[in-house]
Amino acid sequence: MSSMPMVEMVSITKRFPGVIANDSVSIKVNTGEIHALLGENGAGKSTLMSILTGLYRPDEGEIYLRGLKTELSSPKDAANKGIGMVHQHFKLVKSFTVAENIMLGLKGEGMIIDRTSIEKRIREFCQQYGMAVDPAAKIWQLTVGEQQRVEIIKALFRGAEILILDEPTAVLTPQEAKDLYKTLRIMTRQGKAVIVISHKLSEVLEGTDTVTVLRGGKSVGTVKTELADEQELSRMMVGRHIAVSRDKCLIEKGKQILKLQGISCLNNRGQLAVQGISLDIHAGEILGIAGVAGNGQSELAEVIAGLRSVEEGTKYIDGVNHTQSTIRALVDAGVSYIPEDRMGTGLVPSLNAVDNYVLKSYKKHGWLMDWSRVKTQTQEVVERFSIKLASIASPVKMMSGGNLQKLLLAREIMADPRLIVAVYPMRGLDVGAMEAVRKLLLAQRDAGKAVLLISEELEELFALSDRIAVLHRGEIMGIVDSCTATAEEVGMMMAGKRMLEKDAM
Repeated sequence: MSSMPMVEMVSITKRFPGVIANDSVSIKVNTGEIHALLGENGAGKSTLMSILTGLYRPDEGEIYLRGLKTELSSPKDAANKGIGMVHQHFKLVKSFTVAENIMLGLKGEGMIIDRTSIEKRIREFCQQYGMAVDPAAKIWQLTVGEQQRVEIIKALFRGAEILILDEPTAVLTPQEAKDLYKTLRIMTRQGKAVIVISHKLSEVLEGTDTVTVLRGGKSVGTVKTELADEQELSRMMVGRHIAVSRDKCLIEKGKQILKLQGISCLNNRGQLAVQGISLDIHAGEILGIAGVAGNGQSELAEVIAGLRSVEEGTKYIDGVNHTQSTIRALVDAGVSYIPEDRMGTGLVPSLNAVDNYVLKSYKKHGWLMDWSRVKTQTQEVVERFSIKLASIASPVKMMSGGNLQKLLLAREIMADPRLIVAVYPMRGLDVGAMEAVRKLLLAQRDAGKAVLLISEELEELFALSDRIAVLHRGEIMGIVDSCTATAEEVGMMMAGKRMLEKDAM
């Protein structure tokens, strides 16, 4: 590696009304290095990278590129100076081809662009960095992993020497994630610098060279990855020890709570989203649902909760046929639902904590609501579940994501359900909030409830689930025991490889 850092941000401070997003943060990224940026939500990671990409200007501090003091006046200015970013949500025109997307905004190509020449250069880039993408393919025809490669090629085409990736593996299968890091490693060997914003500690430890941890807008420290471990990084991120392990393999399954037989349903576009799914969940069990987002997970959860109608098949709760039951009948049968859209489907943003808490149980209070009693119950729940909020009378839209999720979980848990359907319950939460949600779900499992857990995080599913069912294009590729299965096996099924009948549970 060169002794001169590729990029150095020194004592960067950025203030917004009422908050200091970055408080004298320093970070140094060397040539030929994959540098991870870790931190909880609100730690200042995105703000710091927005400064490096020219979107914000720092109130204090200096930026050096290859040892030269630099001011970045705009994203275009940053791109011209060799800084590229691949966002978590891709910025691609889906009806255009790969080549057309890469050609958009290219400088120095003149009024007439030679498509053949561009496609040839794309193939050369793919070969150089070990990526497989067809330049003539339409974006909508590509997998999520292939679309990400297009974003990377786009940045490289524009001369990026410093590449920033925001949560790059959030929507990838385990194999695609490994392939991505292979590509990043090739890039660093060729003298580029890579910054990865990630919350996946095991992935960071396996794939990066250096880690900088932010907490509360300040830099906690920078460590060599080879000298770090998961517990230490977690402690740096949240300021305390995070325990995630449990002895989950000793399980005595209770009564069958949910049974699905040949369930099929349509998505919002009228297309088949779930095809012939059969599964069951017992009391005292967490069944995890693995799969790349968009493979029928959300539709399956909505079918179970009664929010989406069944086209074919039957659904039983505690042995009773609830295939055509209303949402109210399913609530009365003991089904609780934690949707992925916590601020739309789950909670009403403009209502306060009291109103949101009583939303599902108002019928139990009769025609005359005892608001004094309801407020007392809400306050007790807020204290029991350690929910942080300004006041139970304040609109819930003022709460953080983690506390919103805890309020939603508290409401569903206090209904004393038989079955909890949790859809991406840890999505967008920081490490501390994730730990709290984990504990709540495990406590319900240990109390004899049945839990259906849908997650994009394999690490999460293996840590919490007793069994894991894998979805691909609306079908179950296999159901495995989380204590004996491997991430590689689950990853292969996520990519569409069906489990052999003799291996199935």
